[in-house]
Amino acid sequence: MIEVELANRQAVQYIVRRFNLRLKHKLGQNFLIRPDVVEAIARAAELDEGTPVMEIGPGIGTLTQALARTGAEVTAFEIDGSLERVLTHTMEPYPNVHIVYEDVLKADLPHILGNREWHAAANLPYYITTPILLYLIQSELPISLFVFMMQKEVADRIMADPGSKAYGALTIAVQYYCTVEKVMDISPTAFIPRPAVTSTVLKMRRREQPAVTVKDESLFFNLVKMGFGQRRKVFANAMKMGGIPADLAGQILEKAGVDGKRRGETFSMEEYGRLADAWYDLK
Repeated sequence: MIEVELANRQAVQYIVRRFNLRLKHKLGQNFLIRPDVVEAIARAAELDEGTPVMEIGPGIGTLTQALARTGAEVTAFEIDGSLERVLTHTMEPYPNVHIVYEDVLKADLPHILGNREWHAAANLPYYITTPILLYLIQSELPISLFVFMMQKEVADRIMADPGSKAYGALTIAVQYYCTVEKVMDISPTAFIPRPAVTSTVLKMRRREQPAVTVKDESLFFNLVKMGFGQRRKVFANAMKMGGIPADLAGQILEKAGVDGKRRGETFSMEEYGRLADAWYDLK
């Protein structure tokens, strides 16, 4: 195949017609038609010749092409086996691209990725953005940088400040492990077919150490779950609903120097860290 620009309207429409594609809404198959967008994602992924980069959901290869053009070693995971005939065609000019036709959540990633340091870039299917993101950042896989496109609403939650409506357990889970910055917002007009929402690209770099140091991560995340699982309750009551006896809850709050009459959605990550350490010391 002669190399052509895949991320434009004419190319995508031609491929859809030629291969008689039936786009699967449930798999989030919305293909980019903006070369500047895929190039911006590739730049944000900080790729050099030979850099191992993992992509999730290549579709017909619009972003895959931009990643491959950097000279990086691209390993893309595609759950839709019917796209193999398309990707075999569109990725023919790029020997540095390897497609794995598996669900990334079920693939043997430790074996596939090995011990090298990887970057990751993807236009994530919106229906499964959060499970994929949390799985990857909470794992011990050797991925140091994530550049992911997602629904703007999810990106806003990840970047939210304490006390805001968007602030929640997802905010803390991502920011605990990674620094986060916005790369760009993307209009629905940048896709075929058009999604109903605006998209956002986030760049998340894995921290060398978590954002807060805690004595027991499981206690930390249990408290976060309590705080946001009972958003309308003051935190002292949310702790009791979470199974912590009232007397112990009072001791934890006092030792941590946190007002239990506040709601958990107002607590900073550092306050959750102090609460977790107090609970650990009192157990």
